[in-house]
Amino acid sequence: MRIQILRFCLFFGSLFLCVSSTKALEWNEKVNYLIYSPRYFGPNAFPIPELVGGSLSNRWEVELRGEYYKMQGDKTKDIFTRLYIPVVKERVGVNVSWIFQEWYEMSPEVRDERYAVELKSPIVCRGDVILNFYFQALRNEKWMDIVVSANLKTASGGRLCDARYTDAASYWFDVNLGRTLWKRKDVNASIRVQALAGFYCWMTNNVVNRQNDAFSYGVGLIGTYRGISLDYNCAGFQGYRDNGDKPIILRTKVNYEIKKNIISFQYKHGIRDFCYNGYSLAYIRCF
Repeated sequence: MRIQILRFCLFFGSLFLCVSSTKALEWNEKVNYLIYSPRYFGPNAFPIPELVGGSLSNRWEVELRGEYYKMQGDKTKDIFTRLYIPVVKERVGVNVSWIFQEWYEMSPEVRDERYAVELKSPIVCRGDVILNFYFQALRNEKWMDIVVSANLKTASGGRLCDARYTDAASYWFDVNLGRTLWKRKDVNASIRVQALAGFYCWMTNNVVNRQNDAFSYGVGLIGTYRGISLDYNCAGFQGYRDNGDKPIILRTKVNYEIKKNIISFQYKHGIRDFCYNGYSLAYIRCF
């Protein structure tokens, strides 16, 4: 009886090792074929720079956001968290954000196009931690406001084998400009134009070109009336390898604030090399 049990355990142990080795071999064969660009990764792998309107908030902000992205052959949901700290009032701010968890499901066609292994994650998938450091270089109501930033995406995201996160660092530097075109203080209404320009860089798996460099850009309008604001902008970056590294995205965000509580809805529409349409609903608490 003991011999039969031992044989049974040895058989299933060998079977498990065989399956694990096959999966590892499959992944090792595919890893070198991954294309490190927004076109061939999940929607959160390559953050597109955010426009801040040329001015920094003086309040602490804690945000919890649910997001849903959809494209043909890929459905992605995630929980996004963010903390903004005004380190020096009206001068310096730090933003820390993180995809707490991501759920996804790909079609076999998208999986094969991206050289991924699984259609959906068999384990918990976490995202990258992103650090944004802002400095208010100029604040001039008659001319314009200028914010410069240094940004870092860490290599903390998971599921590289499914082309969800790159497991490699990215960084970017940009200048945010903003100018108020019209304003009425009695009803707290305004129209503001904003723009962004900078340099974006990320590491790749190519042994010859270890990184991809890009020019980042953005332009948009912000309208406010009492506790409601509408932010409409277009942003993206231009890589030099022409392998799906030129994403453009349109963002429409509506915020409603009451007593330092903000409800935010955002719609994202990918135009080129960002193939997703995204919807999000967030709660932001200000202090």
